[in-house]
Amino acid sequence: MPETPEETEEPIKQRKNGLYPGVSDELAENMKSGWADTELHGLEPIAQAGHTADRRAALSARFPGERLVIPAGNLKTRSNDTEYAFRASTEYAYLTGDQTQDGVLVLEPRPEGDGGHDATIYLLPRSDRENGEFWLDGQGELWVGRRHSLTEAEQLLGIPAKDVRELTAALKEATGPVRNVRGHDAGIEAALTDKVTAERDEELRVYLSEARAVKDAFEIGELQKAVDSTVRGFEDVVKILDKAEATSERYIEGTFFLRARVEGNDIGYGSICAAGPHATTLHWVRNDGDVRSGDLLLLDAGVETHTLYTADITRTLPINGTFTDLQRKIYDAVYEAQEAGIAAVKPGAKYRDFHDASQHVLAEKLVEWGLVEGPVERVLELGLQRRWTLHGTGHMLGMDVHDCAAARREAYADGTLEPGMCLTVEPGLYFQADDLTVPAEYRGIGVRIEDDILVTEDGNRNLSAGLPRRSDEVEAWMAQVKQG
Repeated sequence: MPETPEETEEPIKQRKNGLYPGVSDELAENMKSGWADTELHGLEPIAQAGHTADRRAALSARFPGERLVIPAGNLKTRSNDTEYAFRASTEYAYLTGDQTQDGVLVLEPRPEGDGGHDATIYLLPRSDRENGEFWLDGQGELWVGRRHSLTEAEQLLGIPAKDVRELTAALKEATGPVRNVRGHDAGIEAALTDKVTAERDEELRVYLSEARAVKDAFEIGELQKAVDSTVRGFEDVVKILDKAEATSERYIEGTFFLRARVEGNDIGYGSICAAGPHATTLHWVRNDGDVRSGDLLLLDAGVETHTLYTADITRTLPINGTFTDLQRKIYDAVYEAQEAGIAAVKPGAKYRDFHDASQHVLAEKLVEWGLVEGPVERVLELGLQRRWTLHGTGHMLGMDVHDCAAARREAYADGTLEPGMCLTVEPGLYFQADDLTVPAEYRGIGVRIEDDILVTEDGNRNLSAGLPRRSDEVEAWMAQVKQG
C-alpha cells in the first residue's frame, strides 16, 4: 500500500519546511481547484433513524439536566503507521446509527430547564481542498475515501451536525453536570477530566447496556439477517471440508470470513474453527491445526451486519459427514440439554432457568456414563459437572456478541426474561485430551451446539432454526450440501 504523508494542520506550510520535499508550489496550487461539486442532495434518513431518536429520548429522560457525551472512538494503531479497521463504539452506533471514526454524540440540556436535551452529532466535515488537507493528510479523503458532509449527515441521521474539531474546546468551557462513556476517545476524556466522575460515567454506561436488552423491530430484523448470512457461511464451510483437510483450520476460517465480508460488515467476533482436540478449548481462535477425517469440527462463528448486529452460532460437525457411535452419544446428550434449555426460554422465566435446565440434563448424562458419582442433585449442588461443561449456557446477543455486558446483575443474570430479548443457548461437553478421569476414547472430544433465541410474547423463536441440530439431520444436511 502507498505511504501516506505525516498528518499536519498546515500541510502546505509544513511542506515549505521540508516535510514534503516532492510538493512544488505549482502542484500545491493546482490541487486546490478543478474539482466537481459532489454534494449529495435529497438523502433519505437511514432505516433506523426513528428508532435511534426513540433511544435518545429514553436516554434524555433518564438523565434530565445533564450533558451526555457518547464518543464513537478513534483509529487504533495495528503496527507502525497502519491501523486496525475502525468499528464504532456500540453505545454511539446504538444512539445514532452512524459508524464514523472520531464522531461524538452530545446531548445538551435545554436552557429552559424542562429536563429535555438537544442532540448534536460532531463529525469531521469534508476534507478541505484549499489547504491541501484532502491529499496531504494521511486521513484526507484522497487517501481513505469520501466522507459525508455535515449537511448530508444531518439528512441521513436526523441529528444536527457540527465540526468535531470544535468540540474539545467547547467541552472544556462547559458548565453543569456531565457524563461521558469512557474508553473510546482519550481527547474527549482529557477535555472532561475535571467535570466528570468515574461513578457517574459508569452509571451512564450501565444504563446504555441495560437499554439494549429488549430489541426493537429494527434490531430483530437485523439479527435475523445476521443469522441468515451465518447459516449460508456454515454451508460454505461444509462444501470445502476436503480442502480444509488438505490445508488447515485456516481454510475454514477464511471461507466463513468471505461470506461475512460479502454479505455483512465483518465477522462479529473471532471465528472458532476448532478441529479434533482443539474443540475442547473454548476460545480456540488460532485456527492453525489439522483437519482430519474421523474427527469433529466445532465451528463457532457469526456474521456482523452492516448495522453492527451479530449472530453467534455453533455447530459441531463430523468432518467426514458421519458421527462415530461415541461422538453421536456425546453429541446427542448436548442436543438433549440444548432442547431443555430452549424450552425454558419464555417471558416471565428467570434468566438462569435455561442454564439450569441444560446443566441438569448434562449432569444426568455424566452420572449415567459413570464419569461422576451421583445422585444428580449432589453433582449440581457441588458443581462437579463443570469439569466437563465449563461455561454458562448462554448470554445476551445484539450489537455486541456478549451484549449488555455492563448491566447490573439484578437486571441480567438475576433478572427475568421479557419479549424482545435475544440470547444464545449453547450447552457443551468438553473432554480434554489429558483428562485421566475419563476413558481414553472420550479424550479430545468437544461438542457445543448454539442457537440464537428470541423471547416472544408466547414463548420463543429460534432465529437460527434454518441450520439443522439433531445428529441425523446434521448428517443428512451435510450430505446434501456436499452434493450441491
